[in-house]
Amino acid sequence: MAVPQNKQELLDAINTNYERLLCVIRRVPAHWVNECTLEGHAKGTQMSAANLIAYLLGWNELVLKWLEADAADKTIDFPETGFKWNQLGQLAQKFYGDYEGIAFAQLLDRLDTAKQQIVSIIQSHDNADLYERLWYERWTMGRMIQFNTASPYENARVRLRKWLKAKGL
Repeated sequence: MAVPQNKQELLDAINTNYERLLCVIRRVPAHWVNECTLEGHAKGTQMSAANLIAYLLGWNELVLKWLEADAADKTIDFPETGFKWNQLGQLAQKFYGDYEGIAFAQLLDRLDTAKQQIVSIIQSHDNADLYERLWYERWTMGRMIQFNTASPYENARVRLRKWLKAKGL
């Protein structure tokens, strides 16, 4: 899928990539969701399918935090308070820990809720808000949302498909 250039393309990318991801997630047997055999987000680490969903949930909730701060005219601490962009592996580990112990089905429900909230916020903005002015350094709001929703959904789908194929599914 091409990089979204406007509001409708962003909504389409988020919804399409999310639905494609769900199709693959549904193929993961329940007894495998906590098995740490997927390549992790930090070099040399392993994660589970549950960790992968926690990672997506962490980013979705972070995007919501950014959007809420923006709406309140507050300064946004990108990517997250206490983390720099070159520490995303550590941020991934934080997300795994933040959602540890939450049942896989609940993680999926929370991810769905966060994704729907993001879509709702996007719908409340016009194209100019999303794509015609810089929001963070050289990136527009739409591009920052896409970097942290649609793109990770697709990356997660590819990771899960590769993992399931290696396991014979």
